[in-house]
Amino acid sequence: MTGFGVDAPGWLAPSHFKMLALLVLFACIHSGLASLRVRAEKVLGARLYRVGFALLSIPMAALLIVYFIRHRYDGVQLWQIQPYPWVESLVWGLSALSFLFLYPATFNLLEVAAIQRPQVHLYETGIIRITRHPQMVGQVIWCVAHALWIGTTFTLATCLGLVGYHLFASWHGDRRLAARYGEAFTQVKARTSIVPFWAIVQGKQSLQWGEFLRPAYLGVALFVGLFWWIHPHLVAAASQANV
Repeated sequence: MTGFGVDAPGWLAPSHFKMLALLVLFACIHSGLASLRVRAEKVLGARLYRVGFALLSIPMAALLIVYFIRHRYDGVQLWQIQPYPWVESLVWGLSALSFLFLYPATFNLLEVAAIQRPQVHLYETGIIRITRHPQMVGQVIWCVAHALWIGTTFTLATCLGLVGYHLFASWHGDRRLAARYGEAFTQVKARTSIVPFWAIVQGKQSLQWGEFLRPAYLGVALFVGLFWWIHPHLVAAASQANV
């Protein structure tokens, strides 16, 4: 059974390779700019660097989202479990959980917007107690949810590309922090884990629930609710894009 995308037929639909190429380009922009941060900030300043980073990264991320929605049913339908009544609730639950990891409250929103001077922080609280790389974990959860729901070769290829990049980004991020903080990061690394809850199981961390009672987590919850509301409109609009 084939899907309903623009390049729907076949295991080797062109959109599969175009999506992987876009992911490689995004990886080069995102991780490449991150690796240049220290030198770029000396020349441009922290705020101007953050603005440039956003101006290059955000449009590329938006293109990836639109292209994914437009071509999500391309290729071969590997499984179809949407008719089962429990699947939609499971997918929405996993998607909501993924956002709690993708957008953790370790970010200072004023720094993200360059209102305050953006800085590199060495965190060991909140969601970092659960996993040192929450964005990678959130992306894996998101991919599992969407691969289950859509079940096409295009979606599977996209998810493998996304997970592969986030695994690389986790390794790359650890290297940057080690270079910047040295022994301080080595100690944080020893007390945290990549696998969720593993440091807690080992007794190296303990959950401090008060650390999660922050406005940023409420903001994420509100964002999930808003995204649930606009999701059908976003899909409809992106499906009409000529990409």
